[in-house]
Amino acid sequence: MEAATPLHDPLSGVVVVLLVDFLRQHQGWGWLRLVAGATPYKEVPGLTSLKVMGSGHGGGFSLRPSATHQGLICTFSHLDLALNFLDSPWVQAYRQRAREFWSGVLTVQSARGHWDKQSWQPTAEPALQGQAQTQGPLAVLTRASIVPTKAMAFWRYAPAAQAELSESPGCMLAMGLGEAPLVRQCTFSLWQDTAAMVQYAHQGVHQLASAAAYKHQYFSESLFVRMQVLQMSGVWKGRTFGLSAGAGTDPDADPDADPVQADVHAELAQAVMHRELSHV
Repeated sequence: MEAATPLHDPLSGVVVVLLVDFLRQHQGWGWLRLVAGATPYKEVPGLTSLKVMGSGHGGGFSLRPSATHQGLICTFSHLDLALNFLDSPWVQAYRQRAREFWSGVLTVQSARGHWDKQSWQPTAEPALQGQAQTQGPLAVLTRASIVPTKAMAFWRYAPAAQAELSESPGCMLAMGLGEAPLVRQCTFSLWQDTAAMVQYAHQGVHQLASAAAYKHQYFSESLFVRMQVLQMSGVWKGRTFGLSAGAGTDPDADPDADPVQADVHAELAQAVMHRELSHV
């Protein structure tokens, strides 16, 4: 019998998420970032992991790939190094070539599962270096490796799931990401509060999709991470976001504004989130 692949040490620290919609003239540059992957970032101080991912059409989960949308998910050992990265030439290169760009610095509140045989741990106080937690929005990261023979069954839930998430109250931002077409998928979503997140996880299509995913064992590996936003800035889907580390929600933000409604494949979020949110 073949020996099981050993698990890596748990990943901990501060998370940085970058979402990019490239200007048309810079699509080629963005494509080269996908091909290069994490290689150009080996010398970034404090970087402990980095994933460069593509997206589906319109920044969602779709069998049709997006030529302009891309995301980076990074982890850093300490908050100051994460903030330095946002001001670095690596990130400035993305900003200068983007039609829209969103960045966030987040702490891990809870995590279940694995990503590439590696679990995630809640952010420890030493990584924050005295920075107080904010009461800003919550974020959810879900990721799964889909069993190749079950990929088409997995994707059968996509249209209804996309529509449900796009109409979900309290979802401020959502994007579908992927490391590989069809079988290595990820979602990042931003929520006004826990209640909105839980309500989405337990409604309608979510229950059907999650039941199917776990009954038929669509995933060979999955990860669910709940995070707190420390800082965010940028424009996404025409909406401006702002939150400074150590501050409350942006005072210039319109509290009555409609949530950003992005086209995202939520079946993955549904299947993973339904199981994990049963513990909240």
